[in-house]
Amino acid sequence: MALAVLVLWYAGAVWLNAPTATDALNRAGPGWTTADLIRATLAMKRPILPTPDQVALDLYTSLTGYPVTSIRNLLYHTGVTAGAALAGFGMGVVLGVALAAGIVQARTLESSLLPWVIASQTVPILAIAPMIVVILGNLGFTGLLPKAIIAMYLCFFPITIGMVKGLRSADPLTLDLMRTYSAGTAQTFRLLRLPASLPYLFTSLKIAVAASVVGAIVAELPTGGQAGLGARLLSGSYYGQTVQIWSALVMAALLSVTLVAAVGLAERALVPGGRGGAR
Repeated sequence: MALAVLVLWYAGAVWLNAPTATDALNRAGPGWTTADLIRATLAMKRPILPTPDQVALDLYTSLTGYPVTSIRNLLYHTGVTAGAALAGFGMGVVLGVALAAGIVQARTLESSLLPWVIASQTVPILAIAPMIVVILGNLGFTGLLPKAIIAMYLCFFPITIGMVKGLRSADPLTLDLMRTYSAGTAQTFRLLRLPASLPYLFTSLKIAVAASVVGAIVAELPTGGQAGLGARLLSGSYYGQTVQIWSALVMAALLSVTLVAAVGLAERALVPGGRGGAR
């Protein structure tokens, strides 16, 4: 499967870059062959679609050719984005769990609050991000906070919905038993509802932590900052550095995979049985 993807990637790069390479070969002189064309498409400095080896070389050069604290190192940009994503993820967890607990404990909130929670996700994040950055900037809040709030906006929704489902998944017979023993609402929540919701919560957390990375990257686009994967993508598009864009995308994917794996490790440690997943 991986080999097929690589073959298709190289074929797509040759096909997309062929017109530009053909013009360059024609300007250099007649007599070039198909092999010359293929070599030219694979060696372009600013290709329309870079090849896997070009992306890998750019990643290697960026990660090993500069200090980690250098703005030219992709790990530096990844760390900036990861900080904003994790801050937004933490805020999203607090907000999502609080909303879910309120919805489950107070039935009136389900009809009054839940529709607004759902409606909030119909507004495109690309439309909201610049407004949040501008509003908070005028209030004196810059840097991490605006990016974290945008990341929180993307990740609180799956946590809320998953947690509501999880809190309501407690066994009805066990709930009746808790009432028989005169357990209060707080005791029932802590001893029964919360443990029953953990598999659902961690399933939602995996979705949310990946969404928080997307939110952090989107938040970096309108800020005009010099650090972060979003800033790296923006500078690459400004100067036509498609290889730089693709290497930043690869790092964003690796960051998301790493964070999802970390949530999975926490799930195996905290969920009874260590298997995870809503059952």
